[in-house]
Amino acid sequence: MSTVTDWPHIYREGNAEGPVALTLHGTGGSEHDSVQLADLLLPGQPVLSPRGTVNEHGMNRWFARAAEGVFDVDDVIFRAGELAGFVPDALGHYGLTGRPIVALGFSNGANIGQALALLHPGVVNTVVAFSGMYPFGDRDPLTDATGVKIFSAGGESDPMAPNASANRLVEVARSHDAEVTRVVRPGGHGITQHEVDQALAWLAAAL
Repeated sequence: MSTVTDWPHIYREGNAEGPVALTLHGTGGSEHDSVQLADLLLPGQPVLSPRGTVNEHGMNRWFARAAEGVFDVDDVIFRAGELAGFVPDALGHYGLTGRPIVALGFSNGANIGQALALLHPGVVNTVVAFSGMYPFGDRDPLTDATGVKIFSAGGESDPMAPNASANRLVEVARSHDAEVTRVVRPGGHGITQHEVDQALAWLAAAL
């Protein structure tokens, strides 16, 4: 994507101060439905909601994969870099330069949000990740993640984002000096009201 206008996205105006919500949809979602994450977690704040640029059998995604849970790690890194270029350009385009960014992601959106912050902490360093997992397979491409804050919530029996992989994210991120809060609940893939409440409390302390 070469310019802000080339990348399908929604921008919604909001409060003149405070963070900007970067909302990131799950597989098969779009820039339209992920805006709901901002309504839940950062109501009233400006919203930047891009669409994943990878098409998998007609479904929007943020990066390629070989199978469920088997990610193309090179593509994860590449797409995170693309998104890291889009975000500051979009902030400038909409007059938001200098505002803090909070990435709010579900599933595949949680994965790219975590990859974005851990690889490009100068662009985004605060992430709320629902039903996400470790996006780098058996690799560790990170350097210094000091200042990155991640709230990671998921189900203990989630077949699409296994708890073991989410715990791997916690382990690797912390080893590079990121701060990670991990919340595990009964059940599988999705977002519960209790997780939303916990994320709201976390954001109040993190911002």
